[in-house]
Amino acid sequence: MEFFSAYQIAFSVVGSLMCALWLCSLLSKDASIVDRFWGAGFAILSWAIFLNIPEDHPTSYLLVTLVTIWGLRLSIYIHRRNKGHSEDYRYAEMRVHHGSHFWWYSFLSVFCLQGFLMLVIAAPLVFVISQINSAPTKSWAAVGAIFWMTGFIFEAGGDWQLSRFKATPGNRGKLLTSGLWSLTRHPNYFGDALQWWGFGAFALDYGWSGAATLIGPIVMTLFLRKVSGVDLLEKTLKTTKPGYQDYMTNTPAFMPGWRFWAALTVLAVTGFRAFA
Repeated sequence: MEFFSAYQIAFSVVGSLMCALWLCSLLSKDASIVDRFWGAGFAILSWAIFLNIPEDHPTSYLLVTLVTIWGLRLSIYIHRRNKGHSEDYRYAEMRVHHGSHFWWYSFLSVFCLQGFLMLVIAAPLVFVISQINSAPTKSWAAVGAIFWMTGFIFEAGGDWQLSRFKATPGNRGKLLTSGLWSLTRHPNYFGDALQWWGFGAFALDYGWSGAATLIGPIVMTLFLRKVSGVDLLEKTLKTTKPGYQDYMTNTPAFMPGWRFWAALTVLAVTGFRAFA
């Protein structure tokens, strides 16, 4: 399947999903429903392309599986976290500001925007899954799998540690600074980004054309770090959470220190050589 033909499928799937979610948000009066389907949307997109290719290959099957695990875990986690809560404050403020015009404004600024970002970020997925006529070297796929596994541990492990910490009554008002949260102030965001660089690594097995799809993990990382992730969250945390200023001084905001990167580099080089 050609890359652009695969993107036509992706566009149709994402467009249909976002329109359906928008209509549901109008009925439920909750635009934050879009956040619950962010991860699952990538899984649906990937499977739609995978099931439409005339023949599959191990690399694409592995990639689709990893995307599905990442996407479903994230969507289930966000659903459980938000269940029973009111609309996210970002959308609630937007609803108040735009009043009677919010119904169409939300379609453009929330659902269409997230759909567009999804199509950009999914570039390495669409590219790799649609490659059926060229055999990958599989060297970078090994690196990608190592990146993905490490990122998954950080994201899922960070979310699990935080959930357990918040569920303990004695921790109310306290700050989690142990475990993965001692390596970075946002292990879940860092792990998310690292998994996407893992997906991008799969595309590097196809040369420069695959390298061009690294725009996906670049955009994802920028949003997690500068737009909707770390910077947005810390605007509130550093003024409302006791001890957070000291935590900021002693712990990296996003990426762990050099010891982590040294260990990950050794693993990645070992994986690359094993399949070279």
